[in-house]
Amino acid sequence: MIHVIAVITAKPGMRAAILQAFHANAAAVKAEPGCIEYGAAVDAANALAFQTKYGPDTFVAIEKWESMDAVKAHAATPHMVAYAALTKEMIASRLVHILSPA
Repeated sequence: MIHVIAVITAKPGMRAAILQAFHANAAAVKAEPGCIEYGAAVDAANALAFQTKYGPDTFVAIEKWESMDAVKAHAATPHMVAYAALTKEMIASRLVHILSPA
């Protein structure tokens, strides 16, 4: 299994628009071969005192894939290419971590 954690920071005030595009694209991603999990998360409200918040412009994409080949195929799909083009100007930074279980 491969885990992908992508920390997406929007330009100020653009997070909702990126999340709208993310959610609109999610059904196509979840239908891809090898996709186990695909979703977005934001800071939890009223969390524990030691929480380090990402802030109002950031969300985390949390993904699980059956294999690295599935991740590579996912990145090249037409719907991901279109999503990247649609959101490119809205994103301030994107940090992608591709991980294997320890």
